[in-house]
Amino acid sequence: MDRSLDAFLTQVTERAGYDRPQQGARAVQNVLEVLGAHLVGDDRTDLAALLPGGCGSLLTASVPGSEPLTPASFVEAVADRSNEDLAEARREIDAVLPTLAEIADQALLRRLLTQLPPGHAGLFGCTDPG
Repeated sequence: MDRSLDAFLTQVTERAGYDRPQQGARAVQNVLEVLGAHLVGDDRTDLAALLPGGCGSLLTASVPGSEPLTPASFVEAVADRSNEDLAEARREIDAVLPTLAEIADQALLRRLLTQLPPGHAGLFGCTDPG
């Protein structure tokens, strides 16, 4: 898999059905900033290290969240960050998180999902770890 920034943004842009890469870049920023606030430790930095130029810092620079977000609250947080409606936030999430799931190996993805409340696996396009 090509791990360049252009390839990453192209994949997100196409997955979301956007017309312009800037829309994909905005989705990546919104989703990674919210996700980064809810991941901690080595798992967060391991995922950040796999991301192309500039994307990893969106995860690691996020201030830790005060409480865990349910999947529905995660969508709401992305909507708040992007000043968009819930449908557009879900579109961003559905483009970004499955792309992250393809980049992370299964062990890392499992560790990430265990940090999040149940139900987040569906946002990543996979099943909850057992």
